[in-house]
Amino acid sequence: MRYMTAGESHGPQLAAIVDGVPAGLHISEDSINADLARRQSGYGRGGRQLIEQDRVRITSGVRFGRTIGSPITLVVENRDWQNWTDRMAVFGDAPVDLQRETTPRPGHADLVGVLKINSDDCRDVLERASARETAARVAATGIARELLADLGVDVFSYVTSIGQAKMPEQDPMMDAPDYKPLEIELSDVRCPNEATADAMRAEIDKAREAGESLGGTFRIVARGLVPGLGGYATAGERMTSRVAAALFSIPAIKGVEFGLGFKAAELPGSQVHDEIILDSNLGFTRAGNNAGGLEGGMTTGMPLIATCAMKPIPTLMTPLKTVDLDTLEAADASKERSDVCAVPACAVVAEGEVAFALANAYLEKFGHDNMADIRANIAAYKERLKTVSR
Repeated sequence: MRYMTAGESHGPQLAAIVDGVPAGLHISEDSINADLARRQSGYGRGGRQLIEQDRVRITSGVRFGRTIGSPITLVVENRDWQNWTDRMAVFGDAPVDLQRETTPRPGHADLVGVLKINSDDCRDVLERASARETAARVAATGIARELLADLGVDVFSYVTSIGQAKMPEQDPMMDAPDYKPLEIELSDVRCPNEATADAMRAEIDKAREAGESLGGTFRIVARGLVPGLGGYATAGERMTSRVAAALFSIPAIKGVEFGLGFKAAELPGSQVHDEIILDSNLGFTRAGNNAGGLEGGMTTGMPLIATCAMKPIPTLMTPLKTVDLDTLEAADASKERSDVCAVPACAVVAEGEVAFALANAYLEKFGHDNMADIRANIAAYKERLKTVSR
């Protein structure tokens, strides 16, 4: 499968086309809309979320609630477009009183983008480089989530830190799969620890008062995976590189760890590598999950666990210094309406990216024409694994 998104932050709509989806997969707009709502929620979000109420509209590739093997088109309308029809018109002349964005924000694509495309208006860049684009991503990757759910795989996330507020965990790699997604979603910072959630809100409140923004970390967990997805022979096959690339495609992500991640570099091998055991019911399994469900570029059958670091949002209400593109003089960076913190929302986007990478690995290994054949191939694979471990 592959997807492409289109649309600007204040244009009429965002759109996505997902190609390579097998036929016979049940699709629910309600499920995708639930994820779109999660992407918009969270303590520390800004005024734009009060305007937009994202809903997906599927216009191709699905008939009577099931995929038919053709490209799927998904559309999410921008309600704020009605306030931008002159400034973001597709055709016609620019308004005489058009205010160009000439003070690029440090940390955003503004400056490098206008240098790249030879523009004198940062809006030509920021409209597409905006995090608003991730609404289309969530819609597109919702197709992959439906496919994985059909195959018994679920992907969820939880926030582990915001600013200096960090969630304590005794053994994250073993604890993470046991967290309850419903309990996570009941928290407006998507943190399963109530005391830490309170501290996170306090951090966000302090940042808001100071005109600052905050980043943080979150963990993605995928449960129910079969062993052997991915490959060990070439770089492009490895799930480590594929999942990491998917996560780093989110502009705000500055770091990704699998399993113990950087901590593994501090410990001897005996405290890092997961011992192999043979379970009478499960077959080959592991005594721990320090590898985060990936070994040699392939899934081990243990939960896949990735931890991501999100940088603070570049738009600051107390702006940093920049250079005005017109005058070439020092100036304050522009202040686009923005969030104080979007870590909980970013984690939802990351769930979708991980789901898309995993769904593709399933299709490569078990076929991609229709869901009936895929299910049968997975069942046969699981039976073969049982005979090996007997």
